[in-house]
Amino acid sequence: MSKEPVINVGIVNSPKIRFTLNGDYRVNGEGKEFSGQFNAKINGNKVQIISGEINFEFDSPVEFTPDDYRSDYSTIFDVPIGIKFHWERKEKQSFRGSVKFLVKNGELIVINKIPIETYLLSVISSEMNAKSGTELLKAHAVISRSWLIAQIEKSKIIREKHVKPQSEFSTEDEFIKWYDREDHEDYDVCADDHCQRYQGIKKIVTDAVRQSVQHTKGMVLFYGDEICDARFSKSCGGISESFENVWENSPKPYLIPIVDSKYEPDDFELDLTNENNAVAWIKGSPQAFCNTTNKRILAQVLLEYDQETTDFYRWKREYTNDELSALIISKGGPDFGKIRAFIPVERGASARLIRLKIVGSKKTLTVGKELEIRRWLSPSHLYSSAFYVESFGDKDGYPEKFVFHGAGWGHGVGLCQIGAAVMAEMGYNFDEILLHYYRSATIKTLY
Repeated sequence: MSKEPVINVGIVNSPKIRFTLNGDYRVNGEGKEFSGQFNAKINGNKVQIISGEINFEFDSPVEFTPDDYRSDYSTIFDVPIGIKFHWERKEKQSFRGSVKFLVKNGELIVINKIPIETYLLSVISSEMNAKSGTELLKAHAVISRSWLIAQIEKSKIIREKHVKPQSEFSTEDEFIKWYDREDHEDYDVCADDHCQRYQGIKKIVTDAVRQSVQHTKGMVLFYGDEICDARFSKSCGGISESFENVWENSPKPYLIPIVDSKYEPDDFELDLTNENNAVAWIKGSPQAFCNTTNKRILAQVLLEYDQETTDFYRWKREYTNDELSALIISKGGPDFGKIRAFIPVERGASARLIRLKIVGSKKTLTVGKELEIRRWLSPSHLYSSAFYVESFGDKDGYPEKFVFHGAGWGHGVGLCQIGAAVMAEMGYNFDEILLHYYRSATIKTLY
């Protein structure tokens, strides 16, 4: 690849879209100029653009292209962020590049078409504080670029094979599901946590971000001849997780369990697939890069709404039996009736549960993988699936209350953002940070 890629980012899906074109835009790069505030809606299979007395209809998809990519930008109203997480809200967001409207399944899909390096300026500032240390920003620029290009390459292979990847298996006794990005058939990546946060140009606030992206321009992680699928999460909880325990059963040699410290912690047995060892690990507070309460460092990784989370390294949640049973039903799970027990079936190397058996008065079922477990057991998502459960009380043979004790925030695969922030603060260079989390990888300049 010798040229910087241009990518398509899915911003929002909605039957109606309110947007502003700040500058002169042309439909599909030619014809009449559009500028100002508009409403877009669906009329049959066409995109209807309305502004006061002005009313235009275009075949789907329709793309508005700016005359000047440097100064013109579009603004989309009511863009959801943190979808299905506890901080979910809507924002007004602005974007460089062109904006495309596509009709599909009764909704308009808004897609931003933009060069990858411009995209990364926003991603780095959306995923963390744009005033973070330079080495942390450089490291994140490389992994965000690597992950994105790896996803584009993966999508090409999927399209060429004409096979939709399978991400769900179910039997009478077991339900296994994982969530990746193969459902994004109409664009390369989405703009929210499901892929990586991309919240527009208002997040680009420092020269440090620009310099970090420019310094690493075209740099990606490789394993042999393969671009690394460079995953990352907020806090691994002390040990990172294997790729195959979270997504498809296709191990990545560079996404393996890593102790998030220069040295292995004392007083812990690190085979966390063993239940007793896992419980001891979660009960403890082992030394790790990501085991920090330094608010100045945390503010580099945790944006304002992320800082609403304060107990990410070790955490606790409580539910009554009735609350949990109703919660699982609300998430599309089965009616377990009264829940008798949560039984760990399989754990990964970070103590994250891969399969969990739920025993109820009406049904017994094993659920996995980690995100589906987290999704069933929280109004948004549990911080991670690295938890053990205590039960309290007895009413007609069933516990009255369950207490979840957990470790870490996120899936735990790849780079640990809080750990990386601490490493940067300690003086590690960006390449040292990257090769700590992605073992056996190399850094190459792709374009």
